[in-house]
Amino acid sequence: MARHYLDHASTTPLRGEARAAMEAWERGGVTADPGRVHTEGRMARATLEEARDQVAGLLGVRPRQVIFTSGGTEAINTAVWGATRADPGPLATAMVEHSAVRDASARSGPVVPVAVDVLGRIEVGAVEDAIGRCRSAHGRKPSLVHCQWGNHEVGTVQPVAEVVEHCRREGVPTHVDAAAAAGRVPLDLGSLGADLVSVSAHKLGGPAGIGALIVRPGLRFEPLIVGGEQERARRAGLENLAGAIGFGAAASELAAPGAMQAEGDVSRSQTDRLRQSALAVAGVHALGDPVHRLPHIVCLGIDGVEAEPVLLGLDQSGVAVHSGSSCSSETLEPSAVLEAMGVDSERSLRLSVGWSTTDADIGAFEAVFAGVVGGLRALRA
Repeated sequence: MARHYLDHASTTPLRGEARAAMEAWERGGVTADPGRVHTEGRMARATLEEARDQVAGLLGVRPRQVIFTSGGTEAINTAVWGATRADPGPLATAMVEHSAVRDASARSGPVVPVAVDVLGRIEVGAVEDAIGRCRSAHGRKPSLVHCQWGNHEVGTVQPVAEVVEHCRREGVPTHVDAAAAAGRVPLDLGSLGADLVSVSAHKLGGPAGIGALIVRPGLRFEPLIVGGEQERARRAGLENLAGAIGFGAAASELAAPGAMQAEGDVSRSQTDRLRQSALAVAGVHALGDPVHRLPHIVCLGIDGVEAEPVLLGLDQSGVAVHSGSSCSSETLEPSAVLEAMGVDSERSLRLSVGWSTTDADIGAFEAVFAGVVGGLRALRA
């Protein structure tokens, strides 16, 4: 049976350019610590800095702002750790943020929730209200305000520029989780002015095991991982050079003129098609903002049957999707994102496309979705 992968928001396949760049480096036979001054070390350093330049170019920042990490989760934890070590206090975050943001914040200080609307959107007024509640309850402004660029589950794009600007006027540091958005929509982080931004390579076609924390120029913070002076003393440990090479190559491909726009147009067309075919089934409705959304994600609510059996039914038919009610195979919990939105948190299905998605993948879902849902409803009846 042919397989059709529609879970690119979780992780997307490695791009050919990234694979080729990593293999070319490995074939070169150079093994060295980029921190050493011998020839091999200088070669490794030059390659690492080229990758940093490529990632910076995609994100619209200076290379010195890019701190390589082991992934988006480490970048988020580093942001929270650094902000709260420098200025211990409450944190303001919406429950639609990724679990890495919510959990890192809950471990680091009291959390003041930021309200969202039924589309999962964070409004500037809600951030203003949360800052006020921080002052009332804790006698001070937050150590950090989180605002994701786009939601990883329902795709809603946030008014991130307005939130960052408001927090700047209030003198409150900001962290933006851009892992779901990087490589999908243009991110001019230099103009945005957020203090900290986290991204992940495997979400945009780079290798797993590497990401980056983008740090505002002049910002000083205590590193999460200590034991060396790597990454300008902001993240200790021997750099993942092969990962950085792949990350840089994927970023360079996406930064080419018109490349991201072209991919985004195709992704939006594909998710529009998925959405249209799914909504033709009675009792299925779309979640999140239908217009102001990331182009590669569509989230569905399904009446009358829990999402997990639908996911398994689709999987048996050769179609891989994600259920918003569980983050992994090890857990099965209602979706915190959907709970925050005030909608059914146990009956959602997330479909997401990527650079390698084909018409056949979309057609496979169209061919089996109605039958899977209908069959499960019949069993339930």
